[in-house]
Amino acid sequence: MKGTAVTAGWLSALCMGLGQWYNRQYKKGVLYVLLHAVGLYLTFAVLPSYLKGLISLGDKGVHLEKVGKISKLVTGDHSIFMMIHGVLAALVLLVYVLLYVLNIRDAVLVGRRRAEGKDPERLDNGIFPWMLLTIPFLGVLFFTVMPIVFTSLIAFTNYSSPNHIPAKNLVDWTGFTTFHNLFNMSGWSDTFFSVLIWTIIWAILATITCYFGGILVALLINQQGIKFKGMWRTLFIIPYAIPQFVSLLIMRNLLNEQFGPINQYFRAFGLGGLPWLNDPFWAKVSVIVVNMWIGIPVSMVLVMGILTTIPKDLYEAADVDGASPWMKFRNITMPYILFATAPLLISQFVGNINNFNVIYLLTGGGPATIKFNNAGETDLLVTWLFKLTIDFKQYNIAAAIAILIFIFVATMSIILFTRTKSYKEEDMIQ
Repeated sequence: MKGTAVTAGWLSALCMGLGQWYNRQYKKGVLYVLLHAVGLYLTFAVLPSYLKGLISLGDKGVHLEKVGKISKLVTGDHSIFMMIHGVLAALVLLVYVLLYVLNIRDAVLVGRRRAEGKDPERLDNGIFPWMLLTIPFLGVLFFTVMPIVFTSLIAFTNYSSPNHIPAKNLVDWTGFTTFHNLFNMSGWSDTFFSVLIWTIIWAILATITCYFGGILVALLINQQGIKFKGMWRTLFIIPYAIPQFVSLLIMRNLLNEQFGPINQYFRAFGLGGLPWLNDPFWAKVSVIVVNMWIGIPVSMVLVMGILTTIPKDLYEAADVDGASPWMKFRNITMPYILFATAPLLISQFVGNINNFNVIYLLTGGGPATIKFNNAGETDLLVTWLFKLTIDFKQYNIAAAIAILIFIFVATMSIILFTRTKSYKEEDMIQ
């Protein structure tokens, strides 16, 4: 029994498909042999040059060469294209290795079942699910994993303006120099830590205000004696129904210091207008308040759904015991809401860390300041990253910031989610 599986495994390790032929699965064996031939051709004839380019990133950029008495512009190496091709080549090689391992595993499993006396032509070896998952797997690999790997690699180069922008100039590997500069060079480190602190403050305030604001509105609408509840729900959901792009641009005009209607109303009553978007403090207040206007309806709708699921018997028992409205809220309503919405609360916190729309469309990261390097007073890490990439071509710094955002968000998400009551109870059930 054991010998059949071992023989099939070694044959498949020697050449893809041989183990399947040994197991009398001839069609599958032919398929694996073809894949093996294609893989060998790519591995030894095509991929090495691309992998070499990934390591070197080119030898010479666009340059002039003399041909006789004439200088001719010669197209050289493009480091970024070479990096992309190299990453793709590495992923293709990874897929080939994965297929080789799966081929050996398949041969061993079928060999074991064949030794048990089962007909190899009728063996259900799970190949159908793998066939269905092939296209989604390749899609995720090349359209999700590849850009992430490429962006991460940029952080370990000197790809930035003005001296290292292809095709004229080459890009070089610099190791952790970008991260060292980000944390130790005063021009970068002061900006990074200031923007990071504001990003955390923003994420906490934006999450808390929208979450508890939504709970408050839902409880008020759900109170007995409130008439036209459908109308109130509709009114509060309108800000969420309108596209954010439109809402934020309208709010930007309303808050204009010189011509905005809000300041004009203030002046009509003899009050001085406020620099809503031009003063660092008021700009931060403005983005938090506008975010509440957009975000509270989401929490409100969710909480109103949860309130309908809370057993009425609990409130009746609390009334019998003489509990006050505050005690019922603290001991019945809020625990139910927290249990059901804790994962959403974490996702809102994470989403606010990367809340690009509100900041960029409302303030553009401004007001501008000389204290920061290419960043404004209300810039989050994600909007600063955008500016560094699109406006200033500091791609290596932007890539390093993207990696740090990912590490911070992933760590916070895991820590917070594993401490929620819903996660602990689900873990206990399992």
